[in-house]
Amino acid sequence: MYKAKIFVQLKASVLDPQGKAVTNSLHNLGFADVAETRISKYIEISIDSADEAKAKTEIEQICDSLLANPNTETYNFVLEKQE
Repeated sequence: MYKAKIFVQLKASVLDPQGKAVTNSLHNLGFADVAETRISKYIEISIDSADEAKAKTEIEQICDSLLANPNTETYNFVLEKQE
């Protein structure tokens, strides 16, 4: 069994209104040194497979078909073996 820890982020060229709102709120709270905030998604998926290569391929397919919009987002993940 493997656990995939997946991070989905907006591409650098895509505006992040939620991140901008957080940056503004931080400035209002006195954190003037904050230059930019970007909001991302973190997802964990457990894969019941003994084959690491197969699990990696399956996670890539999941990300490409559902979790990340290729037009606006990028993703990366870490695959950890679970005992």
